[in-house]
Amino acid sequence: MGLFSGQLANVVEWEQFRDDMIFWKWDNKEIKKGSKLIIRPGQDAIFMFNGKVEGVFKDEGSFDIESQIVPFLSTLKGFKFGFNSGMRAEVLFVNTKELTVKWGTKNAINIPTPNLPGGMPIKSFGTFCCKVADYQLLIDKVAGVKKQYTIDDVKERIMSMLDQTLMRWIVKEGKDIFNIQANAFEISNGIKTDLDMEMQKIGIAITSFAIASVSYPKEIQEMATKAASQSMINDMNKYTQMAMADSIANGSNGGSGSSMAADMASMQMGMMMGQQMANQMMGAGQQMNQQPVQPQQPVNPQGGGNVAKFCPNCGTPNNGGSNFCPNCGTKLVL
Repeated sequence: MGLFSGQLANVVEWEQFRDDMIFWKWDNKEIKKGSKLIIRPGQDAIFMFNGKVEGVFKDEGSFDIESQIVPFLSTLKGFKFGFNSGMRAEVLFVNTKELTVKWGTKNAINIPTPNLPGGMPIKSFGTFCCKVADYQLLIDKVAGVKKQYTIDDVKERIMSMLDQTLMRWIVKEGKDIFNIQANAFEISNGIKTDLDMEMQKIGIAITSFAIASVSYPKEIQEMATKAASQSMINDMNKYTQMAMADSIANGSNGGSGSSMAADMASMQMGMMMGQQMANQMMGAGQQMNQQPVQPQQPVNPQGGGNVAKFCPNCGTPNNGGSNFCPNCGTKLVL
């Protein structure tokens, strides 16, 4: 009889547990006398009878259903296991962990943009996190008709409304379309609020939403990159360096673009050299003005070197600037 009784007993547990599952239902089985309930970490077990929650058990471990579970069930407290009778009940195992999901726009979203009637097409990627928040709503809206519910089911529901929600918040907070990434925090918070409001209707909470990247068409991205590069040129020196770099890079093409870049670089170099020479001349002039004036020697009108103002032999003044002393004939050229 003990052997026969052991064959009747069963183990109520989450069979083939997967991390990507939101819940899994143990049903269509009769719980026999001596059966065990096993709850693993990250799981809750919900006993249901006729679609109504009888009890929620959150402690992990192995439990005897007759002595440790039934006394806590709301309408089945008086249930008695007989030799041939068992308890008809469903057990819903719920994954209590917060799950992270990657998302990405399936098609490009056209963001309204001035001068572009069809809008600016962009794509975006990121992640969101979710977890079960309300067991009764989950049972009423989903678990009543499904045996299991996976993260792919959640993602499918999210993606059905994400494109419109994303576009609405980008338009509201994005301002300049090229600064969407800079405003990603505000946009993400708005999207999270809207998605959470919708998912709470089935008992699932969106705990976070993040935009990892926003991509534009290749042509627009190249224009944005060029505009960003030009904005970094704040003086003639940087502009000249960039023009020279473009000239060198495109020189092998021999096109008019490379010639123009080289001409502009040469012109800028000439302007810089001229300015540098002018600065040097001004500096030299200022230095000369600061030096003391030295007395000048009389200049020989007939050419040659300077002449003495006084005769070194007799001391006679040389007022006429002669090469020889008018008194003693001594040579006065220095």
